[in-house]
Amino acid sequence: MRTTKAILTAVLLASMSTAAQQVAPQTSAQPTSPDVTPTAQAQPSQQPASATAQTADTQAPQSAPAATPIPLPVAAPAPTTMDQVVNLFIQREHGLIKMLAARTPVVETYLQNLTSDPQLGPVPSGDHYFLGRLDMGETIDRKDYLKDEEKGGMQSRLLGGFQKLYKVQYQPMGFSWMVYADRTDFDREHYDFHYARREFLGDVRCLVFDVTPKPKSGRGRFLGRVWIEDQGYNIVRLNGTYVPAPRNAYFFHMDSWRLNLIPGYWVPSFIYSEEGDFSAGVKNKLAFKAQTRIWGYDLKKSGKDDELTQIRVDSVTDESATAQDASPLQAERVWQQQAEDNVVERLTNAGLLAPEGDVDRILQTVVNNLEVTNNIDLPRPVRTRVLLTAPLETFSVGNTIVISRGLVDVLPDEASLAAVLSHELAHIVLGHNLGSKYAFNDRMLFGDDSTYQNLGFKHIPEEETAADKKAVDLLKNSPYAQKLDNVGLFLKALQLRAPQLSALLTTHLGNPLASGGSVSRLSALATQGPALDNNKLDQIAALPLGGRVKINPWDDKAEMVKTAPVAITSARDKMPFEVTPFFPRLARFGANAAAPTAAPTTSAATSNTGN
Repeated sequence: MRTTKAILTAVLLASMSTAAQQVAPQTSAQPTSPDVTPTAQAQPSQQPASATAQTADTQAPQSAPAATPIPLPVAAPAPTTMDQVVNLFIQREHGLIKMLAARTPVVETYLQNLTSDPQLGPVPSGDHYFLGRLDMGETIDRKDYLKDEEKGGMQSRLLGGFQKLYKVQYQPMGFSWMVYADRTDFDREHYDFHYARREFLGDVRCLVFDVTPKPKSGRGRFLGRVWIEDQGYNIVRLNGTYVPAPRNAYFFHMDSWRLNLIPGYWVPSFIYSEEGDFSAGVKNKLAFKAQTRIWGYDLKKSGKDDELTQIRVDSVTDESATAQDASPLQAERVWQQQAEDNVVERLTNAGLLAPEGDVDRILQTVVNNLEVTNNIDLPRPVRTRVLLTAPLETFSVGNTIVISRGLVDVLPDEASLAAVLSHELAHIVLGHNLGSKYAFNDRMLFGDDSTYQNLGFKHIPEEETAADKKAVDLLKNSPYAQKLDNVGLFLKALQLRAPQLSALLTTHLGNPLASGGSVSRLSALATQGPALDNNKLDQIAALPLGGRVKINPWDDKAEMVKTAPVAITSARDKMPFEVTPFFPRLARFGANAAAPTAAPTTSAATSNTGN
């Protein structure tokens, strides 16, 4: 039997060695960094587990950032035994930790508490939202954009959640820790590694290992499974929890995914967490689903330091009409545009606004449809941009309409998108310009973590009412006039879930779609269309979070998700506004996102590589 296992292992590694050698000429020519070897730490680590979720995405980044080149990991000989594979992915993990140590990406966690519904199964009963910057240095820490989140002592900040007066309080720090299996002690002295099988994740062939902490290795040790891609031997997925948990505290289960966004490294991108058992007779102490997204790894590293060396200015004379002094109205418009540009640039630098891209062009098409059919002629074109966060939010500054990723995700069709955009377009048409004070550049000089305290674009109630009325007029004279029943269905679904989704509906820059558990936006359309009926499987009033837009965690670029249609077979499949697991289709950096030619395979052979 041992001979058979040895033969299977040798054959497996030989096939992977061939694959690794095929890419060796490409990697050997790249700059390299000093070899990183894992070292054991004396004190036990405090690793919590928390959450992230989303629907299937295809992740195939095509271009590297133009920032300072990141040295590739040192090329290592192709392993020939499973023990060598373990040594290699431990080394790669420590290399990743070192490479990311100077990074401060944005981290967002959205969590929904769950209760049981006889027809729909587990449904949201409440929600929580955390947003901040993650310092990935020697000890992972974070600065929160929402100032009232992080309370309590150091212990509460290191755990996924803790018990207080019979109520679970979630700590954002706990969710952030789950980017690594073990920040300090991921080595053979603290863990045993057992080979399980071979498996494809998207286009990437992986080796799967079970990881168990050694006895008396300390608290907060990772217990679960890791997936190792078979060319660079990097961890691409972690699934499990942390043990043992301290008294009155929880280490949540998590499913953590990484993407190959730059050559040589797979960076933490998504984390999904879920707790709760809804079987008959089970009483849950806590039940929730949560998704954590990480983006903005390359914030403020766009290589602008040498801009002046790349600009050549020739001596020219401007003889156009605009060379004259501006009239009072022109001066007012230029001033508003200066404020608009300042805000857009500041939000982009803070990692909250996606760079211009494909999603903006889709949104722009919808806005153009509204403008053309209503004969709207503005002195400056209307722009659209995507806010990278989950809460359902829109606002406008100058002639720029901003809509959140989460809101684009849950809208069921183009007519519903047009309705949301028409409200902000109405503000622009009616001259409800906000934000002119931001033309003063000193108002942009604040830390990223205080963005929400320094920017705001909320209209007074009278302007909101006028914009709603104007938006309805725009929609009735647009290509979407015959599809406003769908808008009514969306608003009904939002009204039904609004009392349980206060965090998702809490806006931080603009006016809310709902307040006090009641939908206030476009209320005149809420009575249109048929009644909500969960039994009608073809009636899709709203979508789950994550179904429309995906974000590149390295450079923040947004693009539309391309997924095959999936048949809905029961009311439970609809999941409006709900959190779902992440299952991105993994692809290597620079590779085309094509389906693998062979089906995923597993091996019955097992190998124990624990000490």
